[in-house]
Amino acid sequence: MKMECLGSARGLLLVFFPACALGFGFNGGLAYSSHPPVTVPGRICSNNLGHRLTSFDGACSSRLFVSTESVSDDSALTDNNKAALRSIEKEMEKYNRKREKALERLSVYEEGLQVLEKKKTNYLEGIKLGNTPEGGNFSETTMRSAVKSMMWRVIAGLVTLITSLQFSGSLKTALSIVGSDFFSKALTMFMGERLMNKSQAGRKKGADDVGRSLAKALIWRAFAICNTLTMSLFFAKDLSIASKIAGSDAVFKTGLMFVYERVWARIEWGKEYQIEFAI
Repeated sequence: MKMECLGSARGLLLVFFPACALGFGFNGGLAYSSHPPVTVPGRICSNNLGHRLTSFDGACSSRLFVSTESVSDDSALTDNNKAALRSIEKEMEKYNRKREKALERLSVYEEGLQVLEKKKTNYLEGIKLGNTPEGGNFSETTMRSAVKSMMWRVIAGLVTLITSLQFSGSLKTALSIVGSDFFSKALTMFMGERLMNKSQAGRKKGADDVGRSLAKALIWRAFAICNTLTMSLFFAKDLSIASKIAGSDAVFKTGLMFVYERVWARIEWGKEYQIEFAI
């Protein structure tokens, strides 16, 4: 009798427990439903235990799953959130503009590097074909000529100021002579530098030799003496004073300019070398 009761109880459990499990939707941690599945395409689903699940076919297959959607409507944003987003977007635009400018500069540098690489390749290929003159010929850039002219005018102007003040005895006259000299000679010396740059005479070893520097100093001083004499006579109204100013300039500045030219001959800035190959 007892064995029959136990058998009957076991049968009821086997029938009742699966039914209960299916009714509540649990079996070993998997989700089931006794009702037809409700599919919600493209949504992230979560079960009643709080686990976020996504079906592989893009649908949620149980009424026990709850679909959640991300908020993408601007109407759901507060004013503070909108202001924060606008600020971030402005910063992004600013950095995009900076990136575009940086890319433009980078392209310029890349082109410059390509040109230099080509020159280097041509130079190396030329060495294989023949011999190159030591140092090679060169030309001076416009900026080098401009800086060289302006620096000389500052040095020469100070010398003229001292001599003019000494012989005229008038600071006003001395300043007038120096001012006229500065503006007139700065332009003429620059033009002279550009004309002399067209000649390669005295440029055999990558720099001006002594003969070229001396010739440039003498040629320039011949013009400068005439200019200083004219300006001194115009402002001092005295030929004797004007002659003394121009004469002292002629002696002192000729030697000074020769030294100035020799110093610049050793400066590499502003030189563009022109390699000529001899096979």
